[in-house]
Amino acid sequence: MLANAAATGAGEDVAALIVAAGRGTRAGGEMPKQWQPLDGRPVLSHTVEAFRRAGIARIVLVIHRDDMALAKTLLRDGVTMTPGGESRDASVRAGLALLAERPPRHVLIHDGARPLVSPDLVSRLIAALESGARAAAPGLAVTDALWRGVEGRVAEAVPRASLYRAQTPQAFDFAAIRAAHDRHPGGAADDVEVARAAGLDVMIVEGDEDNIKITHPGDFARAARLLAQRETAGVTHPAPFPDIRTGNGYDVHRFRDGDGVVLCGIRIPFDQALEGHSDADVAMHAVTDAIYGALAEGDIGRHFPPTDPQWKGAASEIFLAHAAALARERGFALTHTDVTIVCEAPKIGPHAPRMQAEMARIMGLEAERVSIKATTSERLGFTGRGEGIAALATATLVKA
Repeated sequence: MLANAAATGAGEDVAALIVAAGRGTRAGGEMPKQWQPLDGRPVLSHTVEAFRRAGIARIVLVIHRDDMALAKTLLRDGVTMTPGGESRDASVRAGLALLAERPPRHVLIHDGARPLVSPDLVSRLIAALESGARAAAPGLAVTDALWRGVEGRVAEAVPRASLYRAQTPQAFDFAAIRAAHDRHPGGAADDVEVARAAGLDVMIVEGDEDNIKITHPGDFARAARLLAQRETAGVTHPAPFPDIRTGNGYDVHRFRDGDGVVLCGIRIPFDQALEGHSDADVAMHAVTDAIYGALAEGDIGRHFPPTDPQWKGAASEIFLAHAAALARERGFALTHTDVTIVCEAPKIGPHAPRMQAEMARIMGLEAERVSIKATTSERLGFTGRGEGIAALATATLVKA
């Protein structure tokens, strides 16, 4: 659900690593359980979609080498894959190595055969990590009596106090779990075991009874019933909503002595100039910040600190081109920008067509997708007193 996705606040800080390289023979069938149909689609397809609904934009699939062709059908935006190893922990290491090319802060490691993970569970795990835990995992307290059996007979009762049924995803500080796996000799049952062997404390968060792992043939029917119940309750959607983002930008620069201003990349002769660390192109700065805002990437100062002398007097084209390129790298098409320049003088209208063309060139857009407007503040405020220029901008990004 989109509401739950937004609630996680995951962004690029959190990645999901889905391990699906096993053969799953206990589930029966002619193919591994993660590829068997569930409600008309492979189990693994439901698992991937569950993380997308939970707001996890970056997903790595670890796949058996024989299944790579099958997995290509799941490679949508933000989903990549890598071949697994001979054991589960070897497969996890392969996935962590792929993520290390652009390390996230946190990673959720999940079994591909658990297709019913909920956005609420993902949110609880992320919240645990954000609270300071370096490792967290879902567990369900054992409520049934426990026996130890020998040759089909009860040998003894086992106390159930403090016992939990472990689930995935298991959540970790990325650097910590990667280091733990690098030091571990192998053979671990899950990633919590690896983390604890490295000395990490693992916080237990409340698990989810519906978060079942498909292991035996009868589990497919149970999972199908749970999916049907969620559909009836409106918990799932037949297809994800398109990823459309809007960002806003605002900038101000005061006047100083000079003979012209630069606005939207065009120099306009004037009896003053704008003061700033770079070329003080207030309009271009506002559009740049709007694009960064749509990507949740802060503002120009995060990427080009004003304390860095290399940007002294720099052309603002550098900043705008970087923001547009970053949007493309993230898989977004920049579809439209709109900027309003607020000043009493100079007159903007005569220069607007050239501004529009220059901004379009830098961002790689058609000129008709770039809007340049100007207004006065009716002699009110600092712009009305002729002390400087302000600019407001909006940018729209659509997942390509």
